[in-house]
Amino acid sequence: MFAIIAAVIFGLALIFDLADISLGTALDGGTLLTAGLLCVALHLAGVGASARGRTFWRARSR
Repeated sequence: MFAIIAAVIFGLALIFDLADISLGTALDGGTLLTAGLLCVALHLAGVGASARGRTFWRARSR
């Protein structure tokens, strides 16, 4: 989930940079870049990952 959010944020940062858009001093390309990197770091750390798709080792009962 965080990877998708990061991709959207990076896309917005690219559009803002190409169009030279700044939404005040608080929200500019650098801020969006930092937010995107934070989302990528959270994704790589496993935050927000669900238990689905993970393999858990269990002893099989016979």
